[in-house]
Amino acid sequence: MGEYPSEATLDLLLVEDNRGDVRLLQEALREGDAPCRLHVATDGEKALAFLRREAGHAEVPRPDLILLDLNVPRRPGAEVLAEIKGDPDLRRIPVIVMSTSAAAHEVRRAYDLHANCYILKPFDLDAFLRQIRLLREFWCGLVRLPREADHAR
Repeated sequence: MGEYPSEATLDLLLVEDNRGDVRLLQEALREGDAPCRLHVATDGEKALAFLRREAGHAEVPRPDLILLDLNVPRRPGAEVLAEIKGDPDLRRIPVIVMSTSAAAHEVRRAYDLHANCYILKPFDLDAFLRQIRLLREFWCGLVRLPREADHAR
């Protein structure tokens, strides 16, 4: 594990409208020894309301990590990413862009908007589960993430 004690729970915000992908991610996160609490926003507007603690989200924890699909309704993922990285209170939260698009311009745009990484969603179930395990191992076990208490400093 990284700098956190094994009992530290990491809050992950998944911005995803595909119920199947949400379910798969929930399954993959149940495995392993790093406790994670998954929060789901099914569109870009809900994601920003969650992050800004608006519209009934006043008591939600600030996520330690965001998994962002670029193709979500109401507010495209690229706009959500730009809002997050343009906001001094949110920009330190690492954002992992997960997309089915391998288009070079999409990858460049995500990094231009300061995504922390861009990952292609595999179509194969086993590959998807393996990818989530690797993400969890890296981001929740190896990397030192800024915690909410760190945001106040």
